[in-house]
Amino acid sequence: MADREHINVVWLKRDLRLQDNEAITTALKTGRRVILFYVFEHALLNDNHYSQRHFNFIKEALRDLNTQLKPYNSKVLTVTSDITSAFNQLQEFYKINTIYSHVETGLLLTYKRDKEFKRYCKNNFIKWVETTNNGVERGLTSRKDWFENWEVYMNKPLEIFNPADNQLVSNEVIERLEKVFSITCLETPKEAPFQKGGSTVGWKYADSFFNSRHEAYMYNISKPEASRSSCSRISPYVAWGNISIRQVFQKGQAIKAVSKDKRHISGFLSRLRWQAHFIQKFEMEHTMEEASVNKGYHKLKKSISEDYQNAWFKGKTGFPLVDASMRCLLETGYVNFRMRAMLASFFTHILWQPWQEATRHLSQQFLDFEPGIHFPQLQMAAGETGINTLRIYNPTSNSLKHDPDAVFIKKWVPELAELDTPFIHEPYLMTEMEQTFYNFKLGEDYPLPIVDIKINRRRASDILWNMRNDTEVVRESFRILKRHTISERNRLLRNE
Repeated sequence: MADREHINVVWLKRDLRLQDNEAITTALKTGRRVILFYVFEHALLNDNHYSQRHFNFIKEALRDLNTQLKPYNSKVLTVTSDITSAFNQLQEFYKINTIYSHVETGLLLTYKRDKEFKRYCKNNFIKWVETTNNGVERGLTSRKDWFENWEVYMNKPLEIFNPADNQLVSNEVIERLEKVFSITCLETPKEAPFQKGGSTVGWKYADSFFNSRHEAYMYNISKPEASRSSCSRISPYVAWGNISIRQVFQKGQAIKAVSKDKRHISGFLSRLRWQAHFIQKFEMEHTMEEASVNKGYHKLKKSISEDYQNAWFKGKTGFPLVDASMRCLLETGYVNFRMRAMLASFFTHILWQPWQEATRHLSQQFLDFEPGIHFPQLQMAAGETGINTLRIYNPTSNSLKHDPDAVFIKKWVPELAELDTPFIHEPYLMTEMEQTFYNFKLGEDYPLPIVDIKINRRRASDILWNMRNDTEVVRESFRILKRHTISERNRLLRNE
């Protein structure tokens, strides 16, 4: 055991890329030999925020990494294990000097795992270096100067993957290690309706967006069908770290500098800042995974209806745009931001269900599941932050405005496709005679609305607007603003 080679390990998490990966380049700069390590952890495989679509995306990204590593005669050692067991097994062959990884803003599960892993490293005399991920900072107590610091980080030179000859542990050695580890099969279904993982595919989406698709970005951003091609569609690649925000930001800045119409690129870049803001917020308020960030809303009680929830889960609520959006999400892993907000609003406001009851179903469906976006956005959509405008989405007015010809609804709710367009938006308005004309039966061919939307919308509005004046809600609102926004914005918000 005394003659074990001293190596550094890069523990890959949600940073499945070689370029602009600070953990990798920091490890390589030491000059010591490096092994890239990915662990499909039992705890995450069994966690009900995840689904097979996520693990397939990760596997595709790992296969892509291995293709990129071929010129260096190396690949990622990919195993299925508990994290400490995996490193214990690796230590039987090497003396691990330092482990490098990025700071992961993940679930409470991964946060607790990291605290335990820190103790493990200390007990085993291993140094663990965590690098910044996309400009999100750990340990902040104030957001003063945060945006300025984020922009400084975004404009720093990109990290370049450039290992020395034979610095990466070779394929031959990794293949010997694979014989003693529980190796993960990286095969995935060849035919699937989901975007494929990996930075190679991710950059195809990014490049096509910057080259031409961005030209309709702001026009179509809210349209459920048109947005599928005019939005960037890089969110899964950012969520799983196939592409860094800094890479995208710098590419966007370069395109904006020469673009004739800067509006669309500017709108896109502003959403990169928005994305980082919410992840930083979640990093600083980790309890948001389970409870509303504004403690004043903890007193809000809602009765759980399994019937309502099951209808929503399956896209069978009787409201066409809601059902089309959910069925599209179930099938493809993607709907645009407005449809996500509408789904969450319908669940929490119209069906009057606790947002916590929606978290796992939605996270399992979103191919781009990002905890730092997921939980803050659900709470904002539910109207339980106290600082954001209360929006109770009307699915009918949204379908008339953003899918006027019902192209999206026809595609995902085909049982309505033969009706005239007005009835596709509101099939529940059909009379018995009209149903006969169309050979269509409400309640059989398509569900009747499961709730009275006008009554339920008014109830949610009255309760939530009244709660905004609650003493604890107001006190918490100021706490949140003070903690998460700059002082100038606090002043402006107080004066609105």
